[in-house]
Amino acid sequence: MATAQAKTEPRFLIDHVSWEEYETLLELWSDRNIRMTYDRGVLELISPSYEHGRHQHILARLVEVYCLERDLDILGAGNTTFRRRIKERGLEPDECYWLRNEPLMRGKEDLDLDVDPPPDLAIEVEVTKSALDRMDIYAELSFPEIWRFDGRLVHVHQLQPDGTYAEITSSQNFPELPIDEVTRWVLRGSTSAENRLIREFTAWVRAGMPRGEQP
Repeated sequence: MATAQAKTEPRFLIDHVSWEEYETLLELWSDRNIRMTYDRGVLELISPSYEHGRHQHILARLVEVYCLERDLDILGAGNTTFRRRIKERGLEPDECYWLRNEPLMRGKEDLDLDVDPPPDLAIEVEVTKSALDRMDIYAELSFPEIWRFDGRLVHVHQLQPDGTYAEITSSQNFPELPIDEVTRWVLRGSTSAENRLIREFTAWVRAGMPRGEQP
């Protein structure tokens, strides 16, 4: 076992973990704040930091409020574990949502990626860098779009026909939403009262999302 000790997010790497052992650990630790990433026999464990959780929470609220104000159907699944045995990969997004495919998932109690579509959007907060290539795992699980926040910027990545991600300048799920403005709102979440931030974001969306006119 190797240990990757980040300043704020302890990470542990375990080699030679079978798929059965991975699934057993998921069951044993389902009630703990431990995120697992599995990639062909290598398991990474992380305990998310407070900073990680705050960015994740604010970005999720912005997405959900935007959908509410724009009357867009949305189904969230939080940090659900997504895995496919045939791919030998699994992970937990920070947040995820079905948007275009929301009608296909509405009312379902169980998820099977062999028959069900993956979420249309996953949110990935990178306070510290994963030792595993999580973007590659997302691609293997066919997530169409990833929002990745690196502590400074929100980056939007779209899955390409060749199975890799390309960074794009606007979201395919929310083409009218300026991503650079989303970054500004997320950064404000570190210093603003949360309810005030959400009220101001709501007003901004209702005003047509003018660029450079955040309160």
